[in-house]
Amino acid sequence: MNNKRNIYIDNIDVDVAKKEYFDKLNIKAQWEEIDVVNSLGRVTFEAVYARLSSPNYNAAAMDGILVESAKTIGATEINPKTLEEGKDFLYINTGNPVVDPYDAVIMIEDVIQLGDGKVQILKAAHPWQHIRPIGEDIVATEMILPSKHKIRPIDIGALISGGIEKVRVYKKPKVGILPTGSEIIEEIKELETGKIIDSNSRVFEALTVEAGGLPKRYSPIEDDYEKIKEAVLKGVEENDILLIGAGSSAGSKDYTANVIEELGEVIIHGVALKPGKPTILGIINGKPVMGIPGYPVSAYLVFETFVTPIILKYIGLKEEKDTFVDAIISKKITSTLKSRELIRVNLGYVKDKLIATPLSSGAGVTMSLVKADGIAIIPQSLEGVDAGGSVKVKLLKPLNRIKETLVSIGSHDMIMDILGDMVKLSSGHVGSMGGILAMKRGECHIAPIHLLDLETGEYNISYVERYFPGQKMALIKGVKRHQGFIVEKGNPKGIKDFSDLVREDVVYVNRQRGAGTRILLDYHLNKENIDPANIRGYDREMTTHMAVATAVKTGSASVGLGIYSAAKALDLDFIDIAYEDYDFLLPYELLEDERVKEFIRTLKSQEFKERVEALGGYGFENIGEIIIVK
Repeated sequence: MNNKRNIYIDNIDVDVAKKEYFDKLNIKAQWEEIDVVNSLGRVTFEAVYARLSSPNYNAAAMDGILVESAKTIGATEINPKTLEEGKDFLYINTGNPVVDPYDAVIMIEDVIQLGDGKVQILKAAHPWQHIRPIGEDIVATEMILPSKHKIRPIDIGALISGGIEKVRVYKKPKVGILPTGSEIIEEIKELETGKIIDSNSRVFEALTVEAGGLPKRYSPIEDDYEKIKEAVLKGVEENDILLIGAGSSAGSKDYTANVIEELGEVIIHGVALKPGKPTILGIINGKPVMGIPGYPVSAYLVFETFVTPIILKYIGLKEEKDTFVDAIISKKITSTLKSRELIRVNLGYVKDKLIATPLSSGAGVTMSLVKADGIAIIPQSLEGVDAGGSVKVKLLKPLNRIKETLVSIGSHDMIMDILGDMVKLSSGHVGSMGGILAMKRGECHIAPIHLLDLETGEYNISYVERYFPGQKMALIKGVKRHQGFIVEKGNPKGIKDFSDLVREDVVYVNRQRGAGTRILLDYHLNKENIDPANIRGYDREMTTHMAVATAVKTGSASVGLGIYSAAKALDLDFIDIAYEDYDFLLPYELLEDERVKEFIRTLKSQEFKERVEALGGYGFENIGEIIIVK
């Protein structure tokens, strides 16, 4: 029997001990495929993309009457129109399908009942008024969840709505829990003087589950060197991580360190943690084996300090802690005095300011919760908060990750999803001019822009010079991308150029004011002397290219201006108009920021280029090149 006693315990700084130990461990994460319905709390091994759109049919957004918008033209308070049920309209409730040939809903409170199946309206309806189009919430092929994302209940709903049945997740590590000590008992009825009920291992079980591991608890082993050695060998063989409870100090029967040393290697024995000093950090057969002190408080603190981070490494996560914070809202938020409002936001630090960028706030937009970093709370006593105002935010993601986040506000492109999966990036889509203005207010690190100079036909530089006079700015060259008309498969309406947009049988879907795509459209309309007022649907605005493509795919629009990759994603036809520069604006001094350096490295990486090439319609000339604008 080996009765060698430990007499020497180190007192190593906790952070130093963690780094030394973790550097020695060679943890290789693995994945498994599971049903989405069983995925709560699991961590995505790779980004998950939608297979279906949600909703998957055009649905009424209000209770009212379903009409053909064209038949309502001319209705006013002075000259109301009378409609007949079954001939001119159908009654419809919120959520009911919209059927052909109807294309608009008039709210029931705006309808005057005349009796005998007839109603009167005092205002014309525009196409797709009060209708939730296919894909309003989730669009097929868009990213639902990034990699290394812990799946929440709301995420399961989004995955199912997006047509996902199975998902690849990090495999949970098996954590063996081995209590030691002749005084340890399992049953309360066995308690007597000199005996201690084993509670620590039950705490370890719960902490393991909470951290994302699979606990395997063994019955206590008495203080016998050979029996402990045999149990440790078994525990190492059957698990990915082994925790040995008690026996880590310098007592005559504290054998843990010697057993680990005989079977493997003790990296650290003794850390500057009070309580928790006798901690042992060892490795056997390449697996982490840790000796944890027996006092309950010590045991808990040591688990949280050393074990939880290792479990998280296996499942693709870092240490997390949630909290409440104050943040600066980047866009005006309006609310009523009727209720407290909860606004989903993305968060990121710009200099010393925590910036909250509001996400879509519609009641049916599930993705706003999936993507949110936090929830801003607007008290009932306020009617809203102006841009630059302060809000309280309940964090949904850990503050340490948010502090590492690069804040992007500006033009939308599908490559932003890919970048967001490769670097810590908060991306707000407010259009190129919205990005310029956010940059002027100091509310973002970078602003994706593609702004066409209406006089020279060049991109971006003249706008930077105009809006940042005397300030040294930089442009990181991004991708070249094809912009053009997104039309139905086969282009049944034969749309060829901008003159076709004024045809009576063509319905256009536009981007929001300030978007570079909107500026490109207006540039060509002006060049060809086309009055926007003659384009049906010019005032219908979307905030992303995928939303434009979805409107065409679902038949609510005949055509929209957008990028090739959006057309390809939804199997639509594309008519090329321009090959434009999609670049990233930032203050010159931020070029030294580590987050920006990582962003540039990612832009230049082969992985990024391969992922973007799969989308189609992009070029990479001069990507990552820096242009200084004074």
